Amino acid sequence: MTRTEFVHQGLRYGSDDEFLEGTLEFVHDGLAAGDAVLAVVRRHNIALLEEALGRRSGDIEFVDADDWYLRPSRTLGQYHAYCADHGQESRVRVIGEPVWTGRTEFEAREWMRYESLLNVAFVHSGHWILCPYDTRTVPADVVRSATRTHPELALGARMSAPSGHYADPADLYAERDAARSRAPLSDGPDDIRFARGRSAAARRALAAYARRSGMPEQRTYDMVAAVHEALVNAVRFGGGGGVLRLRSDPDYVICEIVDHGAHNSAVPVRFPGQLPPDARSVSGHGLWVLRQLSDLVAEEIGPTGSTVRMYFRRPGEFTRPPAG
Repeated sequence: MTRTEFVHQGLRYGSDDEFLEGTLEFVHDGLAAGDAVLAVVRRHNIALLEEALGRRSGDIEFVDADDWYLRPSRTLGQYHAYCADHGQESRVRVIGEPVWTGRTEFEAREWMRYESLLNVAFVHSGHWILCPYDTRTVPADVVRSATRTHPELALGARMSAPSGHYADPADLYAERDAARSRAPLSDGPDDIRFARGRSAAARRALAAYARRSGMPEQRTYDMVAAVHEALVNAVRFGGGGGVLRLRSDPDYVICEIVDHGAHNSAVPVRFPGQLPPDARSVSGHGLWVLRQLSDLVAEEIGPTGSTVRMYFRRPGEFTRPPAG
């Protein structure tokens, strides 16, 4: 099957045979057309595809979904980079199977938002993304969400139909924002006031707090870099200063930056920091960078101030959801 426009499809399957029925012809058609084919799926499904494809499995790239779907914004950035590298002379076809098991409600909302944002990030690309949802293991409400985040549903080999419940990404984005708590964190003993010329002290205090909280050294560097971007924005656009609040629970270290400056813009920013910025642009990179470095980000930006809350997962197993 040959199509030239961007295609984003959800594939619901309930058995190994249904998975192969929905993906094998997608791969064969891509290879026949000279497309670059990337399969980011669970290890079990990698084995199924490799066995079914035989020698042709060497013509596609496999990635374990557990290694790829770690942080929503980072995952979108990885796909963007892959398509930029491989899509110069050919179309890119992706089988992308998000990891839903073990997600909290807050995390699942952000991954649903990610699925919706793919429709904006790649709308002019001409690439084709097929997203499998295993109805045996994926929660029912997440499976239903695929009809809202994918314009089309794949119905087996070379068959598809428009989704009757597809939601405009801007509407779904606003809906996900409304579902989370918008109140800033309360004052606490680890709050750090910052102002122009004093951001270095805030960064040093953050690094010390991260190490006390048991964060690995690399993630501590990531935290400091992400918070630095938010501090720069707060100083530049948020009235010259604000407060950095640091909290931790068994699962996350949370960094929240609050300012009370006027964030006015003649044109409201859609999906702030969620989409890769134009490399030629002199601004608009800060939120994108901090999202790439953070596990999850919640922001509230308005004419009377802003709140940017960044979550960094602590080592160990998940035990309870963060305050969303």
